[in-house]
Amino acid sequence: MTRILIADDDRSIAELISDALTDEGYETVIACDGEDALRKINGSAGFSLILLDVMMPGIDGLEVCRRVREKVGCPIIFVSAKNRTIDTLLGLGMGADDYIAKPFVLDELVARVKAHLRREQRAAPAVSNVIRSGEIEIHRDTYTAYKAGEKIPVSAREFQLLQYMMENEGKVLSRDQIFEAVWGTEYGDPGTVAVNIKNLRDKIDAEGKYIKTVWGVGYKFTPVS
Repeated sequence: MTRILIADDDRSIAELISDALTDEGYETVIACDGEDALRKINGSAGFSLILLDVMMPGIDGLEVCRRVREKVGCPIIFVSAKNRTIDTLLGLGMGADDYIAKPFVLDELVARVKAHLRREQRAAPAVSNVIRSGEIEIHRDTYTAYKAGEKIPVSAREFQLLQYMMENEGKVLSRDQIFEAVWGTEYGDPGTVAVNIKNLRDKIDAEGKYIKTVWGVGYKFTPVS
């Protein structure tokens, strides 16, 4: 069964979300704060999706995301009353996949959860399939990326973004195209693409040889021999 972690110090909100997702056939686990969320993430066989409140006592949602992002590949969605642009960018920069502001419409939250889970199912990697371009090499069966033979730590979403761009090497891709292909949902902010592009550049393309910005249009992955 699909397991979803709901981390929110407001028990009534956590139970409201839990009831809605349980009605859709998902198994839910509630964490009452950041420390509890970390214990359950680290002690679990795995979650299919994580919902994190930003403002929690002790360890907040941003810190939880930072600590677990390289360990878990599932989608992470922030659910928080803090909806300022800077908080959204901080969350996405730490590896979150989406951001929902409180007060939220419950049906929309459920729809976003479903969309992210569908995207994960469609993005199931091909077995033993390797893509190479210059020094960059990705292994779709293990969600791993290498540069000049050195393994580069990328999140699952960053890997999917890199894979999509490499599969469309040389093509100019708009932010909307990338968002729809990689995030697989009509909900959310295509500005997420720019944040994840920056993260990828910092990790694999500091020299700016591969990922090019086409101003006013989008991005393209340039083949390098």
